[in-house]
Amino acid sequence: MSADRWSADEALSALYAAHWRQLVRLAVLPVRDVGTAEEVVQDAFVAMHSRWGRLRDNDKALAYLRQAVVNRSRSVQRHRVVVDRHLRASSGRDPETAPPSDTRALDADRRTAVLDALGQLPDRQREVLVLRHYLELSEAEIADTLGIARGSVKSHASRGSAALRDLLGDVWKDES
Repeated sequence: MSADRWSADEALSALYAAHWRQLVRLAVLPVRDVGTAEEVVQDAFVAMHSRWGRLRDNDKALAYLRQAVVNRSRSVQRHRVVVDRHLRASSGRDPETAPPSDTRALDADRRTAVLDALGQLPDRQREVLVLRHYLELSEAEIADTLGIARGSVKSHASRGSAALRDLLGDVWKDES
Protein backbone atom coordinates (compact mmCIF):
# COMPACT_ATOMS: atom_id res chain seq x y z
CA MET A 1 0.00 0.00 0.00
CA SER A 2 1.37 3.39 -0.99
CA ALA A 3 2.02 5.84 1.86
CA ASP A 4 -0.12 8.48 0.14
CA ARG A 5 -3.20 6.21 0.49
CA TRP A 6 -2.70 5.31 4.13
CA SER A 7 -5.16 6.48 6.70
CA ALA A 8 -3.84 8.55 9.59
CA ASP A 9 -4.08 5.52 11.88
CA GLU A 10 -2.13 3.25 9.51
CA ALA A 11 0.55 5.81 8.72
CA LEU A 12 1.12 6.89 12.30
CA SER A 13 1.18 3.31 13.52
CA ALA A 14 3.96 2.58 11.04
CA LEU A 15 5.84 5.79 11.91
CA TYR A 16 5.44 5.09 15.62
CA ALA A 17 6.80 1.55 15.33
CA ALA A 18 9.76 2.65 13.23
CA HIS A 19 10.73 5.98 14.80
CA TRP A 20 9.35 6.35 18.35
CA ARG A 21 12.65 5.62 20.07
CA GLN A 22 14.64 7.91 17.76
CA LEU A 23 12.20 10.78 18.32
CA VAL A 24 12.33 10.32 22.09
CA ARG A 25 16.14 10.41 21.91
CA LEU A 26 15.85 13.64 19.94
CA ALA A 27 13.70 15.19 22.68
CA VAL A 28 15.71 13.86 25.64
CA LEU A 29 18.76 16.02 25.03
CA PRO A 30 17.04 19.40 25.15
CA VAL A 31 14.44 18.55 27.81
CA ARG A 32 16.83 16.38 29.89
CA ASP A 33 14.10 14.04 31.10
CA VAL A 34 12.86 10.81 29.50
CA GLY A 35 9.30 11.19 30.76
CA THR A 36 8.97 14.71 29.41
CA ALA A 37 10.62 13.66 26.14
CA GLU A 38 8.06 10.87 25.74
CA GLU A 39 5.25 13.37 26.34
CA VAL A 40 6.73 15.74 23.75
CA VAL A 41 6.88 12.95 21.16
CA GLN A 42 3.40 11.72 22.00
CA ASP A 43 2.03 15.26 21.59
CA ALA A 44 3.75 15.49 18.19
CA PHE A 45 2.10 12.23 17.06
CA VAL A 46 -1.31 13.40 18.29
CA ALA A 47 -0.93 16.71 16.47
CA MET A 48 0.11 14.95 13.27
CA HIS A 49 -2.84 12.58 13.50
CA SER A 50 -5.28 15.46 13.65
CA ARG A 51 -3.56 17.16 10.67
CA TRP A 52 -2.90 14.06 8.53
CA GLY A 53 -5.47 15.02 5.91
CA ARG A 54 -3.80 18.41 5.43
CA LEU A 55 -0.29 17.00 5.01
CA ARG A 56 0.71 17.81 1.41
CA ASP A 57 3.46 15.21 1.04
CA ASN A 58 3.00 12.10 3.18
CA ASP A 59 6.60 11.10 2.47
CA LYS A 60 7.70 14.08 4.57
CA ALA A 61 5.75 12.92 7.62
CA LEU A 62 8.91 11.90 9.50
CA ALA A 63 10.51 15.30 8.86
CA TYR A 64 7.30 16.93 10.10
CA LEU A 65 7.41 14.81 13.26
CA ARG A 66 11.08 15.67 13.87
CA GLN A 67 10.38 19.36 13.46
CA ALA A 68 7.36 19.10 15.76
CA VAL A 69 9.50 17.38 18.40
CA VAL A 70 12.21 20.06 18.13
CA ASN A 71 9.62 22.85 18.40
CA ARG A 72 7.81 21.24 21.33
CA SER A 73 11.15 20.66 23.08
CA ARG A 74 11.88 24.36 22.69
CA SER A 75 8.51 25.13 24.27
CA VAL A 76 9.35 22.91 27.24
CA GLN A 77 12.68 24.72 27.65
CA ARG A 78 11.01 28.14 27.52
CA HIS A 79 8.44 27.03 30.08
CA ARG A 80 11.17 25.79 32.42
CA VAL A 81 12.99 29.11 32.17
CA VAL A 82 9.83 30.93 33.20
CA VAL A 83 9.16 28.51 36.07
CA ASP A 84 12.78 28.72 37.31
CA ARG A 85 12.69 32.49 37.14
CA HIS A 86 9.47 32.50 39.16
CA LEU A 87 10.91 30.08 41.75
CA ARG A 88 14.05 32.19 42.16
CA ALA A 89 11.99 35.34 42.53
CA SER A 90 9.63 33.82 45.08
CA SER A 91 12.22 31.90 47.13
CA GLY A 92 15.25 34.14 46.71
CA ARG A 93 17.45 31.18 45.64
CA ASP A 94 17.99 28.78 42.75
CA PRO A 95 15.72 25.73 42.54
CA GLU A 96 17.32 22.66 44.03
CA THR A 97 18.70 19.99 41.71
CA ALA A 98 19.05 16.33 42.46
CA PRO A 99 22.60 15.15 43.10
CA PRO A 100 24.08 12.70 40.60
CA SER A 101 23.76 9.02 41.34
CA ASP A 102 26.69 7.31 43.10
CA THR A 103 26.70 4.57 40.49
CA ARG A 104 28.32 5.35 37.19
CA ALA A 105 29.37 8.72 38.55
CA LEU A 106 31.94 9.26 35.84
CA ASP A 107 29.41 8.67 33.08
CA ALA A 108 26.85 10.85 34.81
CA ASP A 109 29.39 13.65 35.26
CA ARG A 110 30.45 13.49 31.63
CA ARG A 111 26.85 13.35 30.43
CA THR A 112 26.04 16.36 32.58
CA ALA A 113 29.10 18.22 31.29
CA VAL A 114 28.09 17.54 27.69
CA LEU A 115 24.47 18.55 28.32
CA ASP A 116 25.60 21.71 30.12
CA ALA A 117 27.99 22.56 27.30
CA LEU A 118 25.25 21.93 24.72
CA GLY A 119 22.99 24.21 26.74
CA GLN A 120 25.52 27.03 26.35
CA LEU A 121 25.42 26.83 22.56
CA PRO A 122 23.02 28.88 20.46
CA ASP A 123 19.81 26.97 19.68
CA ARG A 124 20.62 26.24 16.03
CA GLN A 125 24.11 24.93 16.77
CA ARG A 126 22.76 22.69 19.54
CA GLU A 127 19.93 21.37 17.36
CA VAL A 128 22.24 20.64 14.42
CA LEU A 129 24.76 18.81 16.61
CA VAL A 130 22.07 16.73 18.31
CA LEU A 131 20.48 15.77 15.00
CA ARG A 132 23.86 14.96 13.46
CA HIS A 133 25.62 13.10 16.25
CA TYR A 134 22.83 11.74 18.40
CA LEU A 135 20.33 10.79 15.71
CA GLU A 136 22.94 10.39 12.94
CA LEU A 137 20.89 12.33 10.39
CA SER A 138 22.41 13.48 7.11
CA GLU A 139 22.90 17.15 6.31
CA ALA A 140 19.90 17.01 3.99
CA GLU A 141 17.70 15.47 6.70
CA ILE A 142 18.85 18.05 9.25
CA ALA A 143 18.20 20.89 6.80
CA ASP A 144 14.72 19.50 6.09
CA THR A 145 13.95 18.99 9.79
CA LEU A 146 15.01 22.49 10.82
CA GLY A 147 13.89 24.27 7.64
CA ILE A 148 17.34 25.67 6.86
CA ALA A 149 19.82 25.35 3.97
CA ARG A 150 22.41 22.55 3.89
CA GLY A 151 25.17 25.16 3.95
CA SER A 152 23.71 26.53 7.17
CA VAL A 153 23.76 23.03 8.63
CA LYS A 154 27.48 22.75 7.84
CA SER A 155 28.19 26.18 9.30
CA HIS A 156 26.24 25.57 12.51
CA ALA A 157 27.84 22.13 12.92
CA SER A 158 31.35 23.50 12.48
CA ARG A 159 30.85 26.40 14.88
CA GLY A 160 29.03 24.25 17.43
CA SER A 161 31.71 21.55 17.35
CA ALA A 162 34.46 24.11 17.86
CA ALA A 163 32.58 25.66 20.78
CA LEU A 164 32.01 22.24 22.37
CA ARG A 165 35.70 21.38 22.06
CA ASP A 166 36.54 24.60 23.91
CA LEU A 167 33.87 24.06 26.57
CA LEU A 168 34.68 20.39 27.17
CA GLY A 169 38.44 20.41 26.73
CA ASP A 170 39.25 20.13 30.46
CA VAL A 171 36.49 17.61 31.14
CA TRP A 172 37.79 15.12 28.58
CA LYS A 173 41.45 15.63 29.50
CA ASP A 174 40.91 15.17 33.25
CA GLU A 175 38.68 12.10 32.98
CA SER A 176 40.26 10.24 30.06
